[in-house]
Amino acid sequence: MATVGEWVEGARPRTLPTAIAPVLAGSGAAAGVAGFDPVAAALALIVSVSFVIGVNFANDYSDGVRGTDDDRVGPLRLVGSGVAQPYVVKRTALLCLGLGALAGVVLSLYSGHWWLIVVGAVCLLGAWFYTGGSRPYGYRGLGELAVFVFFGPVAVLGTEFVQTGRASGLGIGASVGVGLLACAVLVANNLRDIGSDVDTGKRTLAVVLGDRDTRVLYAALVVIPLGMTLVLSLRAWGALAGLLALVLIVPGLRRVLAGSTGRDLIPVLRDTALGLLVWSAATALGLALT
Repeated sequence: MATVGEWVEGARPRTLPTAIAPVLAGSGAAAGVAGFDPVAAALALIVSVSFVIGVNFANDYSDGVRGTDDDRVGPLRLVGSGVAQPYVVKRTALLCLGLGALAGVVLSLYSGHWWLIVVGAVCLLGAWFYTGGSRPYGYRGLGELAVFVFFGPVAVLGTEFVQTGRASGLGIGASVGVGLLACAVLVANNLRDIGSDVDTGKRTLAVVLGDRDTRVLYAALVVIPLGMTLVLSLRAWGALAGLLALVLIVPGLRRVLAGSTGRDLIPVLRDTALGLLVWSAATALGLALT
């Protein structure tokens, strides 16, 4: 039986910035157009966090039963390490996803936009079939595209929409930045695992592109949002606060461009996720106060 600490590690708490960041950015955009709703924001946060933890357990289960996690670096894999039975991890994943779905239904009804339930259902399917099912799209180099869509436009603009009833230009700009930085987190993860993924037949985008081009892609994904900061500042000068994320992004970028591999990329993952959180929080505050 896995211990409580192992279950916490298996939930991959370091990925939680990817859940929190879109809600912060969307709420900041909503406040920027005088439409902040704390109840809707709280429900959106429950949806986002539940889905991210759920997809982490779902990935642990699906990759574990396929044998993809037999030789991995990074956080503990519950199924791959054998500390938890696959069916228990699967049930935990479904429980977390179910909690997120329930909060999503409540949020849709609270906001008066019931059709958002359909959007939530698509997100639910996207979470499971990333590595689940017979033909997971995460094994076909489509993970980054899905992350951009779900963590960027869907999550950020969805958070803004349930509070204001519309998507603003500020929200669109923020969604691009969040989506790209969330992609950078996944790219750093897949760059770290590129060797083991090749051995197990997992064709991530990093495997398709190769080591060198994946590093170039990472650089683009963390630099473009900083340019988006400048674009947002034309409408709301406070968005310049997003440049504070440079403190976390630059060290990771240096490691990637210097050719770091394996465990040496773990700090890059951490700093990229924290950079995403700082960028989103600072941008949200800047939009709200301007």
